Amino acid sequence: MNKNSKIYVAGGTGLAGSAIISKLIDKGYTNIISTYNTHNPIYRFKNSKELREIAWAQLDLLDNVVVENFFKKEKPEYVFFAAAKVGGIIANNTYRADFIYKNLQIQNNVIYQSYKHDVEKLLFLGSTCIYPKECPQPMREEYLLTGPLEYSNEPYAIAKIAGIKMCESYNIQYGTNFISVMPTNLYGPYDNFDLEKSHVLPALMRKIYLGKLLENNDWQNIRKDLHKNPIENVSNSNTDEEIINILAKYGIRITTNLNDVQVEIWGSGKPIREFLFSLDMAEACVYLMENINFSDLIKDKSTTATPEIRNTHINIGTGCGISIKELAYIIKDIVGFNGNFYFNINKPVGTMEKITDVGKLHSFGWRHTVELEEGIKKLYKWYIDFLNVSE
Repeated sequence: MNKNSKIYVAGGTGLAGSAIISKLIDKGYTNIISTYNTHNPIYRFKNSKELREIAWAQLDLLDNVVVENFFKKEKPEYVFFAAAKVGGIIANNTYRADFIYKNLQIQNNVIYQSYKHDVEKLLFLGSTCIYPKECPQPMREEYLLTGPLEYSNEPYAIAKIAGIKMCESYNIQYGTNFISVMPTNLYGPYDNFDLEKSHVLPALMRKIYLGKLLENNDWQNIRKDLHKNPIENVSNSNTDEEIINILAKYGIRITTNLNDVQVEIWGSGKPIREFLFSLDMAEACVYLMENINFSDLIKDKSTTATPEIRNTHINIGTGCGISIKELAYIIKDIVGFNGNFYFNINKPVGTMEKITDVGKLHSFGWRHTVELEEGIKKLYKWYIDFLNVSE
C-alpha cells in the first residue's frame, strides 16, 4: 500500500474497524474511506478528531445494489473488512438467524464486489469461534473444521468460516489477493458496553464500575453512565428504585448488609480466555496488509499437481490465557471496587479454554506489545473519558 492508496475500512464504527482507522492514520495513510449504518452513526466519535475527519459514507452492506454502487463510485484499492453483526453469548444464542443471515449477506456483498471491481488486496476479519468446541489448545490454524462448533455461537462461526472459504476460493479461481485473519477476544476504545450484548471484558468492567459507584452512593455518576448507555431503556431519567432494580437484574446488587455491593460473574470463573488490545490487533492487520500476500500463505507451492489449499488464515492474538476469575480481580483492582463477586454456575460460559497458537503470525515478524493489565487501564481511562464528553 502507498500512503495515498484508496483504502476502504468496512465497519469503521466498530471496535476493530475504528482501531484499524486509527492505526492507518498513525502510519500516515491519507486516503481512507469508511462506512456506517443508521444504527451505528459516526457521532460516537465526537471526542476523536482523527476519526471524524476521514471520509464517511452511510451504507447498508446488506443491500448488494447499494454496495455495488459504492464500489463503482469510490473504487477502493485496498479493503479492510471489519464489518459484522457481533455480540456476546446471549446475543449469539438468541438471534441465531440474524447472525448467520446478516453476516453471510454482508460478506457475499463486500467480497464479491471487491473481486468485481479489481480490489488489489482485501483483509477479512473473522473470529476464533471458528474453531471446534473441543479444540486442542492452543488453537492452530489447521484445526479448522476438525470437530463440532460451540453451539451458542454456531451460526456466527459458520458465517465466518464461509468468509474464509470465500476469500480462499476467489484467490484460487480468479487470482485475487484476499487474506483472512482470526483475532482472539478484542477489547479497546469504542467497545460495546451494552450489558445485554457486550463481550465478557467490557461487560465485566462496566458491571464492576457500576458496583463501585453503587457502594459509594455516587448517583451523579451512575446517572451519567446510564445516560450514555441505558440498560433496557432505563436511563438517567428513571427513579433511584428503578435503577437499583435494573442493576440487580444484571448482577449488580446491594446485599442484605446495606453497606455491601455484590457483582455477579457468569459461571465458576474457571474458563480461560485470551484477550488482545484492539490497537495491537489493528497494528497486526496493517502489518499483514503491507507485507503478506495470499501466495505467502500457501504451504504446497508445487506446480506438478493440483494442491489442496486450505487453512490459509492467520490467528492474531497474544498466545496467553487468563481465567475469568483472575480477569475479574484485575479489573476490580484497577477500578477500585471494594465489594464481592458472586460466581453464578447456572449461567452459560461457553468452552472451558480458548487460546490461539500465534506461531504463524510470529513467523511473519509481528508480536503484540500491549499486555493485559496495561490494556485494561487504557480501556478504563477511555471509558471514563467517554462518559464525561459533553453532547
